[in-house]
Formats: sequence, C-alpha cells, structure tokens
Amino acid sequence: MKRISVRADAATPASLGALVNELSAELESAGVPTPRDEARDIVAAVLDLPRFWPTANRDALVDATAVDEARRAAAARSRGAPFAYAVGRAAFRYLTLAVDERVLIPRQETEILVDLVLGAERGGRGTVIDVGTGSGAIALALATEGTFDRVIATDVSRDALAVAESNAAFLRDDLGVPVEFFHGSLLAPVRDVRARVVVSNPPYIAFAELELLPASVRDWEPPLALLSADQGLAATRQIIHEARSVLESGGLLAFEVDTRRASLVAETVATDGAYADVAVHLDLTGRERFVLARRR
Repeated sequence: MKRISVRADAATPASLGALVNELSAELESAGVPTPRDEARDIVAAVLDLPRFWPTANRDALVDATAVDEARRAAAARSRGAPFAYAVGRAAFRYLTLAVDERVLIPRQETEILVDLVLGAERGGRGTVIDVGTGSGAIALALATEGTFDRVIATDVSRDALAVAESNAAFLRDDLGVPVEFFHGSLLAPVRDVRARVVVSNPPYIAFAELELLPASVRDWEPPLALLSADQGLAATRQIIHEARSVLESGGLLAFEVDTRRASLVAETVATDGAYADVAVHLDLTGRERFVLARRR
C-alpha cells in the first residue's frame, strides 16, 4: 500500500520497459495467461500508479526497492498466487487495502452490499456492526462513506483482525469515524451493543463444495472465511439468530449470500419472526446475491 517513487537517480535502477519485459518472460515461462498484461499490472500495482503508466513511460527508471517488490510479486504469480496476494493489495470501492492469505480478497459483489447498506440508511446515524470483517473492507468503506456514529468489526480470526487493523491505521485520515475491532465468533463479542445495522459477508460455501471452487480460491484463500456447516448456512443462520438481540427496532440486517441459497436465507429470515421487509437483491450479473431485512 505504500507508494514507491519512480526516479532517475535510483542506486540500481531498471527502466519500466525492461522490468515489464523481464517479468513478462518469467510469467510466460510459468504458463500465466496474458503474461505481458500481468507484468504491466504488477508494476503498476507496486508503484501505485494507473495501469497504462508503465506502457506510456517505458524509459522511466524504477528504484531497486520497487524492482525487488515487482520480482517477488511475479514469482508469487508464477506459483499460482492470486494477483491481489501477489502484489499485497486490492481495490475496494474508493479504498486500497492490504491483503494476504490471512483474509479473503475483497470482491466487486461485496461493493454492492456496501451500496445497499448506504442506500437503505441514507444519512443514517447509529452503530454499524460488520460481522466477519476479514480485511476490514465493509467496515472501512462504511466508515469512510457513511454518516454513522460508530462502526464495529468482528472476526473469529486474530490473523484477519491484524490485517484489518493495519488497513484501518493506514486509512485513519480518510475515516469519518474510527473502526473498533473485536475478536470473537460472529456477534458474540458485541452482545451488549445496540446497532442500527448488522452487515455480513459470512462464510457460505458448503464443505462438500470445496473441491468445486477454482484453484485460485481453494488453494489460497482461508477456509475459515469460506466454509460453513449446514450446507453453507450455519454462520448465516447463527447471525440471523444473534442479531435479534443486537439490532434496534427498525434496524437493518444485510447479508451477502451464495446465489444458490438466497431464497433459503430469505425464508430463514422471514420465518424467524423477528424481522420484516425481507428482500432479495441482485448482483451485477443478475443473480440473487444479497438479503436485507428490518428488525421488527
């Protein structure tokens, strides 16, 4: 996430063009698709510059630190690491977040979940709780873009919380309100809090489905953040149950869910008895991806 300068006086510089050529050859030999594009994107990510910049500035010199970082990223990609893990960062809405194998890579679908919360609570105050925060993406986006009085994030993984806390520290000047982090399972650490919003992208893949996932997910992303018992619904059902005593009357419950189980989640919320106005929302591909409801 640090910005590395491009300068002509580096001690052991390499030109952008030469560096892209070098990385491209390594990626091609490892069988990475579109190796030149990947090499360009790695260099741009390491330098925290737009994707076109390496191509438009081939003669610019890159300092030794950035060269080493780009080479490490290309080596990781050659071993099969997802791009975000290789370069150590991922874009999420208006934020750049540090990510590694301790947390899920933030995805574009989850950006829509933030949109849905902000739209449902336009100008809203009160407390937001992000359950299973991972990298902190949802909590930090809501703390940056929302008008809430308090933003809390929980995670059962101390490793994940370390990543999220690091991201919060880096983004502290952009946050409208500091994010508070609590260690523990789901809503257990915040049972005494009264919240306006409970939002979560919980683990929702069934254990039997693990082998069906792409290798870039199955072999790299943390199983704790991916897999849930009860055909992928255990964590979601537990949050529905626990949120009863946390949400204030009229408060918002918002989930990202497996597209194959959105109707089951909506039915679970509707039959719980504690919620009203249950609605299923679509992702960018038109699939049922999100479930929202209000506490009675």
